[in-house]
Amino acid sequence: MTSSTAARHLLLFTIFVAISMLLAITARDEQEGDRLGFLPGQPRSPLVSQFSGYVTVNEHNGRALFYWFFEAQTLPAQKPLLLWLNGGPGCSSVGYGAASELGPLLVNGNGTGLEFNKFAWNKEANLLFLESPVGVGFSYTNTTSDLDNIDDRFVAKDTYTFLVNWFNKFPQYKSHDFYISGESYAGHYVPQLAEVVYDHNKHLEANKQINLKGFIVGNAETNDYYDYKGIVEFAWSHSIISDQFYKRVKNVCDFRLSPTTNECSHVMDLLFKMYHEIDMYNVYAPKCNTDGSAVSSSFDNTVEKEAKNKAKRLRMYSGYDPCYSNYVEAYLNRMDVQKSLHANTSGWIKDRRWSLCSDPIFDNYDMEVFSVLPIYSKLVKGGIRIWVYSGDVDGRVPFIGSRYWVEALGLPIKSQWQPWYFKNQVAGRYVEYEGLTMATVRGAGHTVPQDKPAEALVLINSFLLDRQLPTKDI
Repeated sequence: MTSSTAARHLLLFTIFVAISMLLAITARDEQEGDRLGFLPGQPRSPLVSQFSGYVTVNEHNGRALFYWFFEAQTLPAQKPLLLWLNGGPGCSSVGYGAASELGPLLVNGNGTGLEFNKFAWNKEANLLFLESPVGVGFSYTNTTSDLDNIDDRFVAKDTYTFLVNWFNKFPQYKSHDFYISGESYAGHYVPQLAEVVYDHNKHLEANKQINLKGFIVGNAETNDYYDYKGIVEFAWSHSIISDQFYKRVKNVCDFRLSPTTNECSHVMDLLFKMYHEIDMYNVYAPKCNTDGSAVSSSFDNTVEKEAKNKAKRLRMYSGYDPCYSNYVEAYLNRMDVQKSLHANTSGWIKDRRWSLCSDPIFDNYDMEVFSVLPIYSKLVKGGIRIWVYSGDVDGRVPFIGSRYWVEALGLPIKSQWQPWYFKNQVAGRYVEYEGLTMATVRGAGHTVPQDKPAEALVLINSFLLDRQLPTKDI
């Protein structure tokens, strides 16, 4: 090698190192710019390492998604990264997952501040919450036509772009084991995102891949036929509807059809009305009777919406405790809270109003995907770890329907249906298939981490460590 060639190589290497250092400094500065101190009303102890802000997913349209990230409580450099998504479609993972269910900082019982969650999932993982799709919560777009074109594929593509760009901001987590989690309509979001990551990884160099290891979904909408069959059978088996009404629904509804017939839509509207005096999302929980609650109002409007739009499948928002929802909305609409969260910086939310669920997203969402079961079959073959869990007193996405679609996958059974335990009590039951585990959580409704937080922590710990649920007391 001549001296001039060596000099050129040295120069190129120097430039490469300088660019790499510049990018690392830029990433660190962007990351630290999103770091949070103490939020209004946050307890001073224990300390919580947290970040929040925006990640652009489409510069041309000015589309950006809002995230809230919590580092693991211990050894974050050694813990996996877990993404959590809520469903709806159109409901906020910040308001529900982070602030109501499994985050380390939960809105307190009157909306005036926060309290530490001793069952937070960031005991086991670095925990990332994302408000998706655009138009949900604090996430925004400068191109209003984006809001008219949202469907499952749009969401999966944007979320993948978010991940790529988020890892550019937090490069120290790029090599960590990565898992995806969520509940309700995230039963569509999660496997579809996993498929996009899986497919992209095939065509990327190892250092550019996302280190996807698996996903876990709770009370997950998955296959319309089995899910709605489950709704009807659960309502009958839990004395919500009469024998005569049950026979009527079976006679007029074929849930394999999309859209359903007008007659089927009518009887299903009647079925949903029968839940108005109890909580469909936890049939044994007290119902909130506070006027104007976020979820009860969206529930009451469902019948009218569906009657006006027969082209859609029969759907309702992912459901959550309506009284508690009021407190979450009150807290996240405080200007000092939004400023501390680095949220609503674009002023996209008119009058600075933030809502748990977005009616425009729900109304305009193109629910064209009837089933995500083919994705399950594909990813099981691809070696992706998959767990499915169900609170067993949820009437909205009942465990009955989930058992039907899990069985429809036709996977060989590794271990038979059996109980798992927590504190000398049966905490639920589970069955292991080749490539998939299904579990129930006894006494939990639609939002398992909220209803049974200690059991939910055992569940996520077992999933992340790839070990069986405890078959004797812990």
